[in-house]
Amino acid sequence: MSVVARVEEPMDSDTAHIPVLLTEVVAGLKPADRGRYVDATFGTGGYSRALLDAADTQVWALDRDPEAVAIGRALEAATGGRLTMIEGRFGSLTSRLDALGVGAAGGFDGIAFDLGVSSPQLDTPERGFSFRFDGPLDMRMDADGPTAAELVNSLPEARLARLIFELGEEKRARRVARAIATAREGRAITRTGQLAEIVRAAVPRGQDGLDPATRTFQALRIAVNDEIGELARGLAAAERLLKPGGRLAVVSFHSLEDRVVKEFLRARAIGQPAPSRHAPPDPRRRERRPSFRLIERRPVAPGAAEVAENPRARSARLRIAERTDAAPFDDGNGNGNGSGRGAGNGHGRASGGGHGRDQAEAAAGRVASGPSYGRAPRGSQRLGQRHAYGGLQVCRAPGIGDWAGGRREGVG
Repeated sequence: MSVVARVEEPMDSDTAHIPVLLTEVVAGLKPADRGRYVDATFGTGGYSRALLDAADTQVWALDRDPEAVAIGRALEAATGGRLTMIEGRFGSLTSRLDALGVGAAGGFDGIAFDLGVSSPQLDTPERGFSFRFDGPLDMRMDADGPTAAELVNSLPEARLARLIFELGEEKRARRVARAIATAREGRAITRTGQLAEIVRAAVPRGQDGLDPATRTFQALRIAVNDEIGELARGLAAAERLLKPGGRLAVVSFHSLEDRVVKEFLRARAIGQPAPSRHAPPDPRRRERRPSFRLIERRPVAPGAAEVAENPRARSARLRIAERTDAAPFDDGNGNGNGSGRGAGNGHGRASGGGHGRDQAEAAAGRVASGPSYGRAPRGSQRLGQRHAYGGLQVCRAPGIGDWAGGRREGVG
């Protein structure tokens, strides 16, 4: 391995972010000279810097947050052409790379995802992600789509309860939704502090030590940013982009994300099971060999020393898999493996043109309209149709990118 100059780029202390499981991610990706890697969630560049430092690599980094992109541009200028910063969602990873002429299938040695929200986003009150500070109730990672305030003030109580239950796994979701609906009759809920106090008054603090507002804020953030849909599309794109022997490393921070990743990789590590010997021949059936090999059967968790240094790492889980030479389960044209049921049940009515209630309901349509893939939280059927965690077929409302009723589209 050649000697590589370490990439040095000053970081403002106000935007400092400690990358989680950094050593394990880099070791899992096995960076090598002349290797081509994707950091699908640049953030403040922890993974990108580590990949650039580890070997004479080329890195393409993606982020939807304009503030993260600005940090990436500065690092890009300092790397002598080894880093390319791209603004966009990782659900559009293939098209973004295609636009640069580097998106050919099977062209990358490694892809890393660090899911969820970053420390700078949480610690900036104006972004509206955190219940610890008072700020505008926004939660958007970019400037696109409805804000959390629009969802909170526009969704019918029943749909809001379902959203909070399914995306926040909040057992007292009905009580929270009822409290929100009552409070907004008096005045609109527009501040994070305002919403946090409403939730805290409705939900007692549990023995787990979590702030009662934690799960409600998580649910709204996931819905606003279509995080589960983006993850499903990003994983499918990674499957197509990785070359045989290429590595995929995904760090998740809550059970919904980890469940999507786990089911995605498990299905692809097993391949398509043989049909019953009693079943009639099906000429349409295509044999599918495993497209990934699991490096570890169980997710990697941070050690005690890392959690002590960075308490936000405590819930992180890393899954690593290696691409085989088998064809992708999804070919990028909507021809998936059939494990999703398809959407189009009429939820999420907006078609991308309006604002307010219609657009907010379209965002919440992600909760109810996606395909079934993976396991829903226990009892979620009581609140309506089972939520789809990471299905490989989604319906998007044009111009919004949300799960909504209408035509069925392939991911990617």
